[in-house]
Amino acid sequence: MSPRPWRLITASILTAVAATACTAGSRSPADGGPKADAPQTIEVWHGWSAPHEVKAFQDAIAGFHRQHPNITVKLVKGQDDTKILNAIRSGNPPDVVSSFSTNNVGQFCSSGALQDLTPYLKKDKVDLSLFPKAVQDYTQYKGVRCTLPLLADDYALYSNKALMKGNPPPKTISELTALAKKLTVRNPDGTIKVAGFIPSETYYEHVPEHIAGPSFGATWLNAQGRANFAADPAFTRYLQWEKSLLDWYGYDNVKKFVHSMGQEFEASNPFEKGKVAMAIDGEWRTKFLQQEAPGVQYDTTPTPVDDARANTYGGGFVTGTIIGIPRGARHAQASWEFVKYLTTDTDALVTFANGLGNVPSTIPALASPNLRLPPQFTTFLNVFKNPNSSTIPSTINGGDFIVKFQSFVQEQWEPGKVANLQQGLQSLDKKVDGALQLAGG
Repeated sequence: MSPRPWRLITASILTAVAATACTAGSRSPADGGPKADAPQTIEVWHGWSAPHEVKAFQDAIAGFHRQHPNITVKLVKGQDDTKILNAIRSGNPPDVVSSFSTNNVGQFCSSGALQDLTPYLKKDKVDLSLFPKAVQDYTQYKGVRCTLPLLADDYALYSNKALMKGNPPPKTISELTALAKKLTVRNPDGTIKVAGFIPSETYYEHVPEHIAGPSFGATWLNAQGRANFAADPAFTRYLQWEKSLLDWYGYDNVKKFVHSMGQEFEASNPFEKGKVAMAIDGEWRTKFLQQEAPGVQYDTTPTPVDDARANTYGGGFVTGTIIGIPRGARHAQASWEFVKYLTTDTDALVTFANGLGNVPSTIPALASPNLRLPPQFTTFLNVFKNPNSSTIPSTINGGDFIVKFQSFVQEQWEPGKVANLQQGLQSLDKKVDGALQLAGG
């Protein structure tokens, strides 16, 4: 969807969310400030910051200005969840907030940080069947729908045609592994000059949730809502594959290669610079390639899957941007009109999707003939609709279980500090479950 350096939630954010329920004020939808038809200004915070992204947001709301000339919209770019939650906690929130972190929906809804939108939806008879089932799921928590979807993200495999040397993109993990080794070019000292595929989770979007679930079928939480790392053999298969390929490259070589690269959302991105043959990335990369590296010829195909799950090929990791109205918003009724417009109006969503290079989040927008996206984008539309695609469950403490798993992988597993994987995963389960219990889950 765009740069998301705040993908991992920190302990300080957890504390802020827990406190919002008692510090954000008592304003409810029934007394949400002036009527929507009164002259007023609403302040909207969002996370996008690149020039083409900011312009896309401005273009998307042009129709709202025409429908509601009495409402002035002040857009504030580059806002992350920490800033949003601190504003809500202080009792001085903006009127509308947009977040890239679907992992945090459980916290937003259960704490009351964002208002339950159900009364608004019922009042205006908004039909939720506009949204695909997976999208409906990740915008609510235990029946409380405190967010709506604002475009979507999914992930697939990018392949540099020149670096692939005529090889077709892989469909299975074994094919990916063989090609990664075949296409890698090393310097005389053994360090990496061109990587076929970097298995480390320190490489941008190669985090566990984008691979362990879609490729290996890992189930993050069990039926009781507890950590499933030790009990689900899919996590062991994922970790053993990742470590095996990482060891083939050499842990220090990969670490040096990753540290030598530019930022993910800069023109120095290694895929854009021809330093990586294959990489898992989001659909927004098509837009960045178009603008920053138009000379790169590339393909997109679904993320390769474990050989034992070849029949699930075609799916991928699905998530998206969410939008909601903070508790204590001073112009709640006008805010709702804005949220409703931006999340349900087909023309607005198509304009936004074209500008950002993102997946539209309603069924009518997905089918719009006005979508103007490169041929490689078709893969992401298909992944989004594929029944084998998966997302991350929401919990009362947000993405804490993801943070703990990523820390385990990055700080212990990849450096070779885990003597017994099963014991390590059992210990991780206990930490995750302890945190859930402490949060009231």
